[in-house]
Amino acid sequence: MSVSDQEKDEIEKSSAPLIEHLIELRRRLIWSLGGFFIAFLVCFFFAKRLFNLLVVPFKWATQWAGLDPHKVELIYTAPQEFFFTQVKLAMFGGMVIAFPLIATQIYKFIAPGLYKNERSAFLPFLIASPILFLMGASLVYFFFTPMVMWFFLAMQQVGTNDQVQISLLPKVSEYLSLIMTLIFSFGLVFQLPVVTSLLTRVGLLSSQALAEKRKWAIVLSFVVAAVLTPPDPMSQCGLAIPTIILYEVAIWSSRLIERSQARDRLAREQQEEAGSSVAGKTPDASST
Repeated sequence: MSVSDQEKDEIEKSSAPLIEHLIELRRRLIWSLGGFFIAFLVCFFFAKRLFNLLVVPFKWATQWAGLDPHKVELIYTAPQEFFFTQVKLAMFGGMVIAFPLIATQIYKFIAPGLYKNERSAFLPFLIASPILFLMGASLVYFFFTPMVMWFFLAMQQVGTNDQVQISLLPKVSEYLSLIMTLIFSFGLVFQLPVVTSLLTRVGLLSSQALAEKRKWAIVLSFVVAAVLTPPDPMSQCGLAIPTIILYEVAIWSSRLIERSQARDRLAREQQEEAGSSVAGKTPDASST
């Protein structure tokens, strides 16, 4: 069977009536929504504990500022504010926990429409994506959030005869919004190598193009950091610098993919040349 015949067989296997695609889509949506709903309920049940866990970087910042971490205080100014904060936290945690299930359901839905080599190429990125997101979230939790909160705590003013007492009393909703924004920002930025590698593999991007646009990428990194992070230099630099490093990693991974594709292409050409030479010798052998 020739290569074209194999491709035709894969196309016929991947083709299905529209109603079957809709039924399959409904099944994947039910699994995804069900997983998210269960994770949401679990996170809402432990919402206060999760919020106390997210406050730990704030406590570290108070230690850096020379304050008592046991006196960390957050407030809410509306009766329903803390309840909706717990709902937001449960949705955030549910999405994070259910993401591997949702990504798996998306892969299972689109996998029948892909060739075998495309499925094998897509699967590593499916595994790398949540790992890189967790790396970005860990950077936010263990380093970036304490650094930002220490910067804000340093602005407090001790009351004396000549100046009033100015203390930081963050609202629970605003603190959660800050740390969620930082986690999502860093998590998305850490997907840069995955996105560029996929685009390189399908031929829409090249390492040379990425290297040529390096200057523009540096400028864009600081612009995006200024939009996504709080309006202070430490936050902006804290997001822009990892973005630039990840951009260099993306260039390196694109070059590796291009070298791998070049080796595979050369191996196929050699195999085709060997096959054509064997086919060319066959008539001579039969005539003798």
